[in-house]
This record gives sequence, structure tokens and C-alpha cells, in this order.
Amino acid sequence: MNLPLLLAVLGLVALFVASLLLRSIGRGYRIARLLAAAPEVSIAEALELAAGPERFVRVRGRVESDEEFPDEHDRPLVFRRERLETRGPGSPWRTLQEDRVAVPFGVGLRSMFIAVDVDAIASGLVVLPRESIGRAGEVAERLPADVPVDAEVRLRVEQVSAVEQASIAGVPRPGRDGQPWMTAGAGRPLIVATMELPEAMRILAGGRRRVVLAAVACIATGV
Repeated sequence: MNLPLLLAVLGLVALFVASLLLRSIGRGYRIARLLAAAPEVSIAEALELAAGPERFVRVRGRVESDEEFPDEHDRPLVFRRERLETRGPGSPWRTLQEDRVAVPFGVGLRSMFIAVDVDAIASGLVVLPRESIGRAGEVAERLPADVPVDAEVRLRVEQVSAVEQASIAGVPRPGRDGQPWMTAGAGRPLIVATMELPEAMRILAGGRRRVVLAAVACIATGV
């Protein structure tokens, strides 16, 4: 095998390994890839796109709502999701209970505004979560009887505040009232990220920074 062909083969192997490493991150990898790849458009352009074919795009603006509600620190919120989860050794977190409170909201910039399909917010929520981890015996009254008292449990709170900037990636479409909104579509979830892209990528990596760095090294090697 000559040298150029050998280098080409090694490069392809490195890129394949990078793909496996990134996919090992799970849901976060797909959300991060979609968020980074979605072309950014202005809110005015997104409003125009709602009348045309489906197109997955990203807009950015200040979170706005006429129906905010306070959290325990009197911060104005538009969305709050609280999950109680458990897991066994070596297994992923499993949701036992989920509570969410949401009001209609969107993002605006200057005089332009586009709504967000609140009901479509699911796996694409990218915020800085608050977490508390303990044992099932500490919150036994909130858990099913089949959860062992020594099982690991986590309370995870994710929320969107009306004082934040947010990036919304989705498909502009006419909403239920006929006004354009950002929603899921084109085979992709609605993504709501309340942080800059580099920070969002770190959150989506789920604490697996070494895996991401190794994947980046493999990509550089492959190229």
C-alpha cells in the first residue's frame, strides 16, 4: 500500500472513531449538531419563511411573554420543568415523575417577535439545570414502591426566564391562531437554548468533556 492511500485510510478510520465517540454522548450529540448546523436567520426572515416550505432555521432574541410566573426567588419565568429520575449502576437516568409549568412566549428583537410552540419543547431544551442527587430512601414518599431505597435519585430543574436571551431552532409555521411560530418539524425537534452556542455545546456534552476533546482530536487527525 502506498503512502497516500495509507494516509487516506487512516484518516477515514479517525473520522469513523470521532463519529462513534460523539454518538456515545447520546441525545446531546444530535441536539448539538442540529443547533450548530441550523442556519441563523433574522426574526423577520423567519416570519416570512412560515408561509413557505418547511425549513429548519435558528433565530435569536430576548424572551418575551405577557403571562410570566415567578419562581421561588421571584424571577419571572415562562417555562419550568422538574424531573425526578433514578438509575442503577451503569444505566442511564430514568424519569419517574415530571412536572412542567409553561405560558405562551416567544423571542423578540427590536419591534419583531415570533412565538414558540411551548407544547413542542421536549428533548431540545438546553438550559443550565439545577440538580440535587441523593438516595431513594430520602424521598420515598414521592417514588413508586418498586424503587429500592438505596437507588440513586436525581431532582433536575430546568427553566426559562423572561430576562434571558435565547436561540430557537425549529421550523417556522403558522400557529393555532394563524400567527407564525417556531415549532418542531422536518424530522427535527424544537430546540430552545438560553446560552451562547459554545456554552450550550458544553451542557449538551453532559459532563463528557474528555469524549468531546478526543472526538475533536480524531477529526483533526482525519482531516
